[in-house]
Amino acid sequence: MKITSIETCLLTVPTPRPISTEWPHHKFVVADIATDEGVRGLGYSMVFGGGGAEAVLAYLDTRLKGLLIGEDPLQVERLWERMYRGDRGVRRVGIAGMAISALDIALWDLAGKAAGLPLYKMWGGFTDRVSAYGSGGWGKYTEAELVAEAQRYAAAGCKYYKMKIHHPDPKVNRARVELVRKAVPGMRMMVDVNQKLDLEGNRRQAALLEDFDLVWYEEPVLADDLAACEEVAKAIRIPVATGENNYTRYEFRELIQRRAARYLMPDVCRANGYSETLKIGHLAAAHGIAVSPHVVHELSLQVCGALSNGFLVEYMDWAPKDLFEELPECKDGEFRIPAKPGHGITITKEALKKYRT
Repeated sequence: MKITSIETCLLTVPTPRPISTEWPHHKFVVADIATDEGVRGLGYSMVFGGGGAEAVLAYLDTRLKGLLIGEDPLQVERLWERMYRGDRGVRRVGIAGMAISALDIALWDLAGKAAGLPLYKMWGGFTDRVSAYGSGGWGKYTEAELVAEAQRYAAAGCKYYKMKIHHPDPKVNRARVELVRKAVPGMRMMVDVNQKLDLEGNRRQAALLEDFDLVWYEEPVLADDLAACEEVAKAIRIPVATGENNYTRYEFRELIQRRAARYLMPDVCRANGYSETLKIGHLAAAHGIAVSPHVVHELSLQVCGALSNGFLVEYMDWAPKDLFEELPECKDGEFRIPAKPGHGITITKEALKKYRT
């Protein structure tokens, strides 16, 4: 089997309210790999908020596609190495990491279809069901929108809910967390700083939230500053989660060595695809650390289903009904992993026309 062509495009997909108050749209860098035997693979990187998506597509088209044409798509690891080592002067993070991700996801989708297996079974298969946490709670939500979203996830059976703590006054953030806790008393909660504070700011904020028995305190400092994340993890009494803006096993190795987080959160659309995300997951397992992938739950389910240390997928219910042919449904707070070969996700033909930029 040989790769004959790779079709790419960029989609701009609107978000519903209240998410749209923070992020009016997301962008998808899409890659469709075709072969001489008729087997195809779909991959995409969801660029949250859309920033830099055009650059991701340009890098994929100009630097990566040519490395795959004519190659055997079932040699995924070899092709991943070829892409990863293709530009020694460009680190495989940010734009380059997202571009590799889209192609690697497509290669694995193709390999799963060729084998007739869903990916989590190809990778060893630990479970066919994964629990989810409802995610949102952005800083621009009104209090009513915040509570309504948490209640909607609770109605879907989610036992966990994550919200943002973005207000400059830590007491306001505490009040918003307390509001949600009272509205959905049966749910455990997480909070997300989104890299907005320094060490002292995190000390003050975390101290005001300790009594809520939070599952985790997420991304407290700039993702580049692993030493600062270590300092926060050692300074506060809430477990730290991080990793959505880290891209390689080497960054995650340092997070583990520093004991900078109790939960690691690689994003398959950023962390150089399924290939690298699985390596990160197994590395975390060797150190007794749980993995909870960042967003794109429809793709992340396959990773969690393959890992004994997979904890939760992030369920951010935002996609318009016409974007995917079929999405796994959240029932009783968990997703059953699609039994279809590959990752089981297809973007509709209508969406490829309607949202194409």
